[in-house]
Amino acid sequence: MNDVETGTTVNRRDFLKEITAATAVGAGAAIMPKPSQAAITGQKTQLGMLIDLRRCIGCHACSVSCKAEFDVPLGATRALVEYVEKGDYPNVTRNFLPRLCNQCSQPACVDVCPTGATWKRKEDGVVVVDPDICIGCKYCLHAWPYDARFINLETGAADKCDFCQHRVSKGLEPSCVNACIGGARIFGDLNDPTSEISKKIATNPVTVLRPEQGTGPNVYYIAADYSDEHTAEANGRYVRVDTHRRHQERG
Repeated sequence: MNDVETGTTVNRRDFLKEITAATAVGAGAAIMPKPSQAAITGQKTQLGMLIDLRRCIGCHACSVSCKAEFDVPLGATRALVEYVEKGDYPNVTRNFLPRLCNQCSQPACVDVCPTGATWKRKEDGVVVVDPDICIGCKYCLHAWPYDARFINLETGAADKCDFCQHRVSKGLEPSCVNACIGGARIFGDLNDPTSEISKKIATNPVTVLRPEQGTGPNVYYIAADYSDEHTAEANGRYVRVDTHRRHQERG
């Protein structure tokens, strides 16, 4: 298999090993170092998002506005909200976990794409998909650790969140940020120390999902300490996750 970006040949057995490893681990969360992974990799501008779960009320305005903005087909989603129950009786809490593409600094979905349909934009670090080049092979779906990418049945191509490029290019916020009634989402340049998102990350304990994958996610969370059953069980904690997708298996 030929790597489009580097021109090197990828051994099929090694490729399958990478796919298996990417799908075998749960969606754990861990404290991230600062500064952002984007700054470490030399990306000039890296758009990112911070989601404060203390302010999320689980209203689904983000996922509904996203579906309306992009006319997402029934049964598919670019953004979703899960319900997470944590703790042991009587000390039990119920929280909400919004999930979307993490716009990684080292995106696994880009590495496995055989046609170059998925790539990371140099100008802002956003990972995008060209539906005219995508052949719908689903390699990216299997390699991607955040389970928010799908095959759009109307286009036959992979589809996912792109931080609302059409809105951001006009100086507007992504639709999910604009619709959040709790003000739980902050969007901006992670590499600009004067941006609101950078200031919030610098002054709050933040986590990312599945850091063990080494992709350098650029979506950060406040108060998402245990968001996965396997991670919580390993630490002696109870966690139950309810998802509202058609496919209940969680990536």
